[in-house]
Amino acid sequence: MKKIDVVVEKTSNGYAAYASELNVFTTAEDVPGLYSNLNDALNLYYEDEGRIITGRDINLSINFQQFFQHYRVLNAKFLAERIGMNASLLSQYVRGIKQPSKKQAQRILEGIREIGAELASLRFD
Repeated sequence: MKKIDVVVEKTSNGYAAYASELNVFTTAEDVPGLYSNLNDALNLYYEDEGRIITGRDINLSINFQQFFQHYRVLNAKFLAERIGMNASLLSQYVRGIKQPSKKQAQRILEGIREIGAELASLRFD
């Protein structure tokens, strides 16, 4: 079955997520709460069909500026060096001055995922 497209946005009170094709909307004070509320809302939407929604069924989208505001631990200069991108260009994407092309957005996302995979595989002695 097709994945559900969901847009995540920062609001004055926290975060909001909406699946416009389904007219499903939810909010929360923080991102973990938003994911939980979103999962509950989508499962409620599909309850009559007996479909169970998991994270694998959802395509989340968030703009660059909001992503870097929430995940401040990820340094844009480090990421730019890592993916071979001009740091000032990535900074302009992060601040919302410019919008990346689809190809550039994919390049940035792949770099973020690589860093995430490395962090997930770390072990401390």
